[in-house]
Amino acid sequence: MLQITSKDSLETQTINRIGYKNKHNNFKSVTNEINKLKTTLINNGYIGTKTSSVKKTTDSLITCEMLLGNKIDSVKIFFNEENSIKTYLNEITRNTTTKDYIIIPFEETQNTLEQLSAKIVESGDPFSTVKLTEHVINKNTLKAHLTLTQKAESRKIDKIIVKGYKKFPKAYLKHNLKIKEGDVFNLNSTKKKLSNLDQLRFSSQIKDPEVLFTKDSTILYVYLKKTKSNNFDGFLGFGTNEESGNLEFNGYLNLDLNNNLNLGESFSLIYKSDENEQRTFNANLKIPYIFNSPIGVQLQLNLFKKDSSFTTASQNAKLLYQLNAKNEISAGVKSIKSNNLLSNTSNFTPIEDYESFFYNIGYLHQNIQTNNRLFPVSTYINLELGTGYRNSEEKNEQHNIFIDTYKIFNLNRKNSVFIKANGGYLISNNYLENELYRFGGINSIRGFKENSLAANLYGVINTEYRYSLSQSIYLHTIIDFSYLENDIVNQKEKLYGFGLGFGILTKAGLLKFNYANGKTEAQKFKFSNSQVHLSLTSFF
Repeated sequence: MLQITSKDSLETQTINRIGYKNKHNNFKSVTNEINKLKTTLINNGYIGTKTSSVKKTTDSLITCEMLLGNKIDSVKIFFNEENSIKTYLNEITRNTTTKDYIIIPFEETQNTLEQLSAKIVESGDPFSTVKLTEHVINKNTLKAHLTLTQKAESRKIDKIIVKGYKKFPKAYLKHNLKIKEGDVFNLNSTKKKLSNLDQLRFSSQIKDPEVLFTKDSTILYVYLKKTKSNNFDGFLGFGTNEESGNLEFNGYLNLDLNNNLNLGESFSLIYKSDENEQRTFNANLKIPYIFNSPIGVQLQLNLFKKDSSFTTASQNAKLLYQLNAKNEISAGVKSIKSNNLLSNTSNFTPIEDYESFFYNIGYLHQNIQTNNRLFPVSTYINLELGTGYRNSEEKNEQHNIFIDTYKIFNLNRKNSVFIKANGGYLISNNYLENELYRFGGINSIRGFKENSLAANLYGVINTEYRYSLSQSIYLHTIIDFSYLENDIVNQKEKLYGFGLGFGILTKAGLLKFNYANGKTEAQKFKFSNSQVHLSLTSFF
């Protein structure tokens, strides 16, 4: 048995209050326990603790006497005001710093020094250490000077080597992830920046980055792999014609190709055909970081034909600037040309040949959640503002606003709520039928035919409550609301869509099924107004 005492009862009470193990099987265990208690006492401020004697009193009893000395309650640390120590101390401790010193409780000393060392490493100096020197005890306060040892020049990244995905577009390191050669090395900051790779669909990290330090260089190794990011999306929709009662089909194809040239580029192609004899063709090419600069370009072509009424062709060119991995701004021009295919038009549905030209600015935000294969994008915002004119029989000044945004609110692992808002507003003195927004269908207000609605002002809110049965199957409700204004026919209307759906992630891709019924505010509920939408998104 081990018994530890001190020269007086107060110090003995302190020892007993801290506590120690008194039963041991051998003398080595006793020695370890004495040293452990001594370390604990020193860390609690009894820095003068000494072991005066250890002796075997009887066959079953070993006694030890410890002398504690005065307890140190606080430490007054002096530092050089010319370096960044004061800034670091203000970040890691709540204690107030003066011009060249700080007073902290003694118990916080070890933790403070460890955090301070970590801050210095983060600043790009991994080889410097801190220690307290010139100790002076004044009553219950220890005074000491903070000294940086093994001081070296701040390390800068001399070279970045990508392992695994060797053709990874280097411009993304510099402009998207904000990591480039010549930067002051900061391991924590580098890891944080590389975590933004989660926002790139075509690449992911294999493991954490590693750093090779030599006498005169710092080499950063980044471990990446190329991921499948191409997708093919299509759907088949069918519903009942209200006039003939016949079953009608419609659908679309969407091909999205990403990073096939290892430039981070994207190309999308959309073809849509619906039961209203409408045809849509859209091609979109986006190339980031032209000539390794922070500027990218985006080119768009859209062709639309409305039965035998009119055709519209629009061309859009943008310059892009990536603020960070999630945010992008743009500026560009848009040209529109529309042709009237009818021999005669009425005043009720004015269709004319016209040409429009707009200057546009835009903002794009996208937050990807890589741990969810069913819902990979948790937040999306696309906002565009335009100003320009339309030339037809006369020149009209016009402005437009477009927004498309959605957010997934994850309640827990199985339950989530999806809310989407989409809308557009064309501001003009007068309107033509062939320049109005077209909406309705699976990607708009569900329960209505594809592109069956026309308006100069519209807004759509889609909501879904989603329940995940597994990582590959989910069920959801459909509650949609829309408001539209069509000044040509003096129409102001509220629309509703209700229904159910599900999604299944298969080897072929993500299969979605939606059953929705659409109605106007004044219209009664009819099953004949229901629409069924099927879509399949395949990844390759």
